[in-house]
Amino acid sequence: MLECGMLERDRQTLKRRSASLLKHLMVDEMLLMLLQAEDILTGNMAESIMAEPTSQKRSWHLLQILPKRGPGAFSCFCAALRETNQQFLSDMLTQCPERDGVERHMKRLSDSSLPLSTPEEAAAKRARTQESMEFSLDADSPIKSPVLPCSADFYHSHCQKAYSMTSSPRGLALVISNVTFDPSVTTELDTRKGGEVDNEVLRKVFTELDYLVSLHVDLTAEAMKSCIESFSRRPDHRAVDSCVVCLLSHGVEGAVYGTDGQLLQLDWVFKAFDNAHCPLLQNKPKMFFIQACRGDEMDVGVEQIDGPIRTGSPSCEQRDAGRERQNESHPGQGGHDGRRIKLPQRSDMICGFASLKGQRISTAAMRNTKKGSWFIQDLDMALRLHARDTHLADILMQVNARIKEREGYAPGTPHHRCKEMSEFTSSLCKDLYLFPKYRLPSMQI
Repeated sequence: MLECGMLERDRQTLKRRSASLLKHLMVDEMLLMLLQAEDILTGNMAESIMAEPTSQKRSWHLLQILPKRGPGAFSCFCAALRETNQQFLSDMLTQCPERDGVERHMKRLSDSSLPLSTPEEAAAKRARTQESMEFSLDADSPIKSPVLPCSADFYHSHCQKAYSMTSSPRGLALVISNVTFDPSVTTELDTRKGGEVDNEVLRKVFTELDYLVSLHVDLTAEAMKSCIESFSRRPDHRAVDSCVVCLLSHGVEGAVYGTDGQLLQLDWVFKAFDNAHCPLLQNKPKMFFIQACRGDEMDVGVEQIDGPIRTGSPSCEQRDAGRERQNESHPGQGGHDGRRIKLPQRSDMICGFASLKGQRISTAAMRNTKKGSWFIQDLDMALRLHARDTHLADILMQVNARIKEREGYAPGTPHHRCKEMSEFTSSLCKDLYLFPKYRLPSMQI
């Protein structure tokens, strides 16, 4: 055996279990990042794996590399599986050969009384007959990568066509999250188990992105409205370059619920930050992220006619202030009659929705009790890994791609192999780069 090779017993274990690994293994950026941290993979290796077009091909590529990466590769691979909530695959590899790990694990799950994956149901549209079913693996949340910094070269090559994003802080961020709903007022809205995880995830990632984050939990619809009005009128907006608003709750198309079961219309929220009602944010990017259902119909998915036998899942879920721009072509002339150019009522906004609104279907958003919501998980990862060199619209497109691959895992329930599809809308007029951790030389200490 070569010195750089894997131990023979471990190599044989991977070989024996290769069929199951190809079927169930989900190779994503977090898994590869953990292996890179242990020097099992190089950056070029990780990039070549992620360049593969399908989940199964990424898995196959990784399994071809691992046996050549030293005697510690096997144990590091198993540890990375546990950190990415693929504990059952780690068990399959580390338990005795005669034990059929995957199948017994699946049977144990289907026979257990563990709660299962559930949508962020718009529960007021139907009576609740039982507690919301949510499922998660018994494992801690995965290790988080720090937000990767933007380089000076990247900033200077992209800043001319992008929104100004150099203030420190970059902006103010508001997170409103309703987790527990008043049972004396509404019995139709279940506690959003795992919602508190989303709160911490958003607080941390936007703090690292240099936003001043205000977090408010469990507000009535009227309190949400008051909080948003107060936030939109803060004079601090004058000195910063952007704004973030995150709303997490149960919802229906066009609205989210307060803890009192009353609805707050999203159009009112957007209006509070438009060019007329929030002049301090004129010409500045305003980002909205909505984690809520937009209906109560669950997306059961459709089979790909030319796809793999089973779709892979990233974790196999177990569920310019106060002024208007002058005419740049003719300095000193604000139009044909010397007046300032007018702004549209609403512009420079981008909004990411956890679930899809179509002409015929409004879909539910999925949530995991330990890792939080699918959409928030993938948004967090994409921002941490790619905000350094990717504008926000493309980041949200990456989130869409990851959400598309996810499947619920809840055998014997309607949520088994359920799907979700996120989407975003934009009235941005420039590229929106967050330029994380970059400071202009005059701003550095």
